[in-house]
Amino acid sequence: MRDQPTWRIPAGVLALAAVLGAYGMAVAHFIAPLIGGWSALAQLPVYVLLGVLWLWLLPLKRFLKWMETGHWR
Repeated sequence: MRDQPTWRIPAGVLALAAVLGAYGMAVAHFIAPLIGGWSALAQLPVYVLLGVLWLWLLPLKRFLKWMETGHWR
């Protein structure tokens, strides 16, 4: 258990928000024009898939461990 505050947690939260925001903007910029003419029900599985995909792409477990302990492993 941590006794002292650490800079890694706020920095990690800001970095995670920045990466997620960049991913969202990339999806909006590249994917939305391709499927914008589709019906909402047809767009839904695409956006759900892309929403789940970012979790797979980001090594979140190691990142959260680093935020808490300062070590990647």
